[in-house]
Amino acid sequence: MKPRKICDGVQWVGAVDWNRRLFDSLIPLPDGTSYNAYLVQGSEKTALLDAVDPAMEGVLSRHLENVDRIDFVVSHHAEQDHSGAIPFVLSKYDQAKVVCTPKAKPLLIDHLGIAAERIQTVEDGETLPLGGKTLRFFHTPWVHWPETMVTHLPEDRILFSCDFLGSHLATSDLYAGEDPYVLEAAKRYYAEIMMPFRKSIQNNLKKLREIEFDLIAPSHGPIHDHPGRILSAYEDWVSDRVSNLAVIPYISMHGSTEAMVDHLAAALTERGVKVQKFELSTTDIGKLAMALVDAATIVIGTPTVHAGPHPSVFSAVHLANVLRPKLRYAAIIGSYGWGTRAVEQISGLIPNLKVEVLGTVLCKGFPRDETFTALDELAAKIEDRHATI
Repeated sequence: MKPRKICDGVQWVGAVDWNRRLFDSLIPLPDGTSYNAYLVQGSEKTALLDAVDPAMEGVLSRHLENVDRIDFVVSHHAEQDHSGAIPFVLSKYDQAKVVCTPKAKPLLIDHLGIAAERIQTVEDGETLPLGGKTLRFFHTPWVHWPETMVTHLPEDRILFSCDFLGSHLATSDLYAGEDPYVLEAAKRYYAEIMMPFRKSIQNNLKKLREIEFDLIAPSHGPIHDHPGRILSAYEDWVSDRVSNLAVIPYISMHGSTEAMVDHLAAALTERGVKVQKFELSTTDIGKLAMALVDAATIVIGTPTVHAGPHPSVFSAVHLANVLRPKLRYAAIIGSYGWGTRAVEQISGLIPNLKVEVLGTVLCKGFPRDETFTALDELAAKIEDRHATI
């Protein structure tokens, strides 16, 4: 991919990573990603907004071959996929200064070894004139680190939003258009990375609504040329609204827990409650995170292993606790052989979930009629709670 013109004096100079399938050794990337960097050239000064992941430094180098001067490198976020190639840029352009928030400065020094004297901090609302083009900086803390910010280019009505409103998506399209798949990728990105900071995002969305722009240029994924679509989607995701959905992450060792999950899913469906099942030995954990964005209820299904929950369930419950979705209700179902502390252990894993626990249904061995009756009662209780949504 070559540099791509957005408007006069503004180019995309990033890199598309078609082959990456895991982020932070944790997050699945089924569609790859991009590391977007933008070159803004005024009549007097030139600024590079973000750099790329160190693995793509060679791509950025080629894109800057004909750029004689860079005066400023704007670091919206100190994480490596945005700032990892900044040391290379500083070595190429001796006069360049890094521009960041005060909280980002020590992070850039610690993580990337950038000399303190080459870093210029900016306050919330501060501007940087380039000559016919002006960069205005807005602090957006906890989207998704404490030092994050966005940049507004008022003359061209562009908002450079870094991780905020982005998507892990490798594509040859510069613009998102009205492609629904971009919104799906953005929802996955929100679910996996942004959801724990829902309250902070609510405040930062209010700040963005006061800025005038026609394009949102994030650091991952295509540029939003219909910005209202992504803003409306985010406002829905971070709201307190939940949907008539029960999510059931589970695993089954010998079929007992699966029989319980299948019965409960059928009982909920008969009662008009939408269900999404996730068999944890094979599921894409990003899909589970996406389902939790809107779900009203989580039902955790687990067999007992050494007097506790199955390790895969342990991991999924820990993830749900970290992501802090806006769930309202929870329940635990499962099976055991001779004894269990699975319920106590799972309950202890979810202190961040402010949910009403609707009950537990456990069976010894394979479920029998009394177990299925208890599952029907749980389904009725979930239906009753969802009626108020």
